[in-house]
Amino acid sequence: MSSPSELVTAELLRQWGLPAPGDSKKTRGRVMVVGGSRRSPGAVVLAGEAALRVGAGRLGLVVPASVEGQLGVVIPEAAVLSLPQHASDPIAEPAHGELEAADAVLLGPGFDNGDETKATLLAVADVGVRCLVLDAYALGVLADVPRERLPRDLILNPNQEEAELLLARELGEDRESDLLEIARRFDAVVNCYGVIADPHGATWQVPAGGPGLGTSGSGDVLAGAITGFAARGVDPSRAAVWGSWVHARAGDALTDRLGIGFLARDLPAALTASLNEVTA
Repeated sequence: MSSPSELVTAELLRQWGLPAPGDSKKTRGRVMVVGGSRRSPGAVVLAGEAALRVGAGRLGLVVPASVEGQLGVVIPEAAVLSLPQHASDPIAEPAHGELEAADAVLLGPGFDNGDETKATLLAVADVGVRCLVLDAYALGVLADVPRERLPRDLILNPNQEEAELLLARELGEDRESDLLEIARRFDAVVNCYGVIADPHGATWQVPAGGPGLGTSGSGDVLAGAITGFAARGVDPSRAAVWGSWVHARAGDALTDRLGIGFLARDLPAALTASLNEVTA
């Protein structure tokens, strides 16, 4: 059995605090989201908006050329750049420079092909990104990627099925121990349904959230929020805790106001209000 997780509250987050925002977008961190496909172009939009809603200053989306044109209209706050035509090709300019300069990179939302996701993950890692957050298909291919190819700061955001892929077995009753095993195996911070574990043995539990968050695209919003906090300069473990807490609180607030049936697109704006509960 693992040691009891630390309960995450607004008071704990106030004690931790956040980096000062400074006086311009350049001091609040740059986020790059890599993902998207013809089948799921909206995932990167949800993730990118979430990163901005928790205070990140600048946003770029790196997507297949087949969806690049439409996204600039959908999210005008973002720079939109193309992935190589062939996933195994090196990342070219201007995307290479934007990824290299990013404070945090999220990879995975909206991808729908395992081989292409793996090739893109390796290509992005070879750019030399500082902090990498992996979600969705990127988690499914992670076991086939050498850990030394990836940056030191690595955050994983699996759902239950993805956590079981990483664990190579079903999750047991002791969720904390299972996530600690994943964290140590991949030398990464892991967030799964409100339990956060880091490879040094610490775990946290976010008590909020509810069934309303079980909606298509909710995980993309969560991954974007975690990446936004990481880009602002928050330590990876605390970035995962902050992201999980504001996501859960946003879900609670929407459930109280609207009931079950709100959409993932409703969540990003609610993240700011949840964050304001702590920082106001």
